[in-house]
Amino acid sequence: MSEISREAVDAAIREYRDPYLDQDLFALDAVKSVAIDGDKVTVDVELAYPSEGIAGALRQLVGNAIENVPGVGDVTVNTRQAIRAYQAQKDLQSIAGVKNIIAVASGKGGVGKSTTAVNLALALSQEGCRVGILDADIYGPSVGMMLGLPEGTRPQTRDNKWFIPVPAHGIEAMSMAFLVTDKTPMVWRGPMVSGAVQQLLTQTQWNDLDYLIVDMPPGTGDIQLTMAQKVPVTGAVIVTTPQDIALLDCKKGIEMFRKVDIPVLGVIENMSTHICSNCGHHEPLFGEGGGQRVAEEYDTELLGQLPLHMTIREQTDSGQPSVVAEPDSEVARTYRDAARRMGALLSRRERNLTSPIPSISISDD
Repeated sequence: MSEISREAVDAAIREYRDPYLDQDLFALDAVKSVAIDGDKVTVDVELAYPSEGIAGALRQLVGNAIENVPGVGDVTVNTRQAIRAYQAQKDLQSIAGVKNIIAVASGKGGVGKSTTAVNLALALSQEGCRVGILDADIYGPSVGMMLGLPEGTRPQTRDNKWFIPVPAHGIEAMSMAFLVTDKTPMVWRGPMVSGAVQQLLTQTQWNDLDYLIVDMPPGTGDIQLTMAQKVPVTGAVIVTTPQDIALLDCKKGIEMFRKVDIPVLGVIENMSTHICSNCGHHEPLFGEGGGQRVAEEYDTELLGQLPLHMTIREQTDSGQPSVVAEPDSEVARTYRDAARRMGALLSRRERNLTSPIPSISISDD
């Protein structure tokens, strides 16, 4: 039996290219150990982004490559993921219990931002991450309904100071809708809304989250700017539709985040094509290629393109978003691919090694 060459094994491992970062596993510092015992090779791989959906293919491809090395009789490839905290804008300290805050925003309303935020959060959860979602759209909170939480749902409190986030479909949720009735209009000025969002964020006991998805209010006004300056956001995702008017507002959203040093991780294009519910015909009602053009213009990524399809609306309205209702559907796979791509791009950021800022509560006592 010939002795197995460690150099040959390493070369076989390097044949695998990460589908999102286009680098080999050694370049990504993902190979944690390579053990050779007789004719048996064991490789431990640790990826720094949500990757359960591709872990099986990684094990298969790397294993097959190593099996072709002379002398190898048995191969075991172990995979795991380790989500780290990454640097927020202006070195703001992170929130206790939250590693990374991702803002999902849009330059205008009606482009499917909340639907995207909810499905993106659920996709990250299905990729093996601990996830929460904060509904920061104070004027029109809808995350609770989309997650199937009944009207009148209220968060529990601890020590009369902290909110306990509401569990739904395996993720944690917090929303102003949990504190008021669905018929209560929030007739508030900008500073009050910004203060309410910060209070929901810092006075909620998030439970060691890898990602907190923040469903931002639409637009680029005072509320969005204040939040972007005071909330430690590690990255932003912009939601748009293909038509020119939406793309114009999408560019404004990207520019806003750039002005406050928040990296735009990518663009998600909703309603990219209309799918006929009778014959399945695809037709780009709102134009095509707009999201890709914006992504190229601003040197960011097109994370995914979602169709205009009746089932997405029906499932979300019923409290069973697409990622949960049909996890094997094309739509769900697109959301999971977008979640992996977003996490992979974020993993390129500088790590945050500072201590999280503790939650603060002020009372009249």
